[in-house]
Amino acid sequence: MSKRKLSRQQRWRIEKVQAERTQRAQSKDQKAVQALEEGALAEAVSGLITAHFGRQVEVEATAGALQGQRQRCHVRANVESLVTGDQVTWRPALEQDQEQIGVVEARQPRHSLLARPDMRGVMKAIAANVDRLMLVVAPEPEPFANLIDRYLVAAEDSDLEPVLVINKWDLVNQDKINPAIRQRLDDFIQLYRQIGYQVITTSTQSEEELLGLKEQLKDRISVFVGQSGVGKSSLINHLLPGVDLRVGSLSEDSRKGRHTTTTARLFHFPQGGMLIDSPGIREFALGFLEADAIAQGFREFRPFLGRCRFRDCRHQQDPGCALQEAVKAGQITASRFDSFQHLINSLDKT
Repeated sequence: MSKRKLSRQQRWRIEKVQAERTQRAQSKDQKAVQALEEGALAEAVSGLITAHFGRQVEVEATAGALQGQRQRCHVRANVESLVTGDQVTWRPALEQDQEQIGVVEARQPRHSLLARPDMRGVMKAIAANVDRLMLVVAPEPEPFANLIDRYLVAAEDSDLEPVLVINKWDLVNQDKINPAIRQRLDDFIQLYRQIGYQVITTSTQSEEELLGLKEQLKDRISVFVGQSGVGKSSLINHLLPGVDLRVGSLSEDSRKGRHTTTTARLFHFPQGGMLIDSPGIREFALGFLEADAIAQGFREFRPFLGRCRFRDCRHQQDPGCALQEAVKAGQITASRFDSFQHLINSLDKT
């Protein structure tokens, strides 16, 4: 059944009501900010957005006497949109109680922005200033190359540095996996290292096996992604001791109702570095990318892009395709080219 079309007058009434609601909300915020400014705010300091709650944000002081403390804040109307991970200039409330709210006055420049399309296909920012995308895989379930490449393409498009994390490495060390799977895993590691990606191994079974992962996370803002069953939640609970309830949304069964909010939150690792957790981060999709952008997401393709005989080459059966010639010459692996073809074909079906 098709949706009933609204008349011009009905649309005007709806828009008018929405505008009035927005104006009332803005007026309410402006009055709150004005009340705070009457001697209730401290001097401006730098801060970090650690969560977003509708028209308010949570800010952690990164300088000054309140360094490390967090407050809810109003946001000035002239401040550009904020997401978790944004660096800001803000004025904390002088009184440290739940009723006192600070004010964000400015957003600092971002060096990266992670976004994904919403239900209407409009790109929505999720997190800012992320440094590392930790792509977690494991011997069991065996790594699925096409899924991994999808995450890598998304990371490349967002200017994030991806790190492949092979979890449950104790299964390999103890010869608890099928030799054929071990061989495919070795080939997998060699392939991605040859392309230029960092690949590390880790396990929650000993602190020693976690050292390499902790070093990658130190002094950086990271996000964790990967398919269910690879042990993301176990890793994070080891890295964030004592906050298991707060990171319950990261557990493997979060899709079964345990996650009750879409707010991205920021956590500090004891050894240094930070984690941003959000369902939007874990659910990557490439439907918003064009075929050319996906090709750019394959690092080893870049020297050959733009060298095809035809400008509109689809890299399928097109004559004079530089990518196909690179595959024949052994400069691009057939498995990665097949993965690229699969991603391109999936766009045609969406």
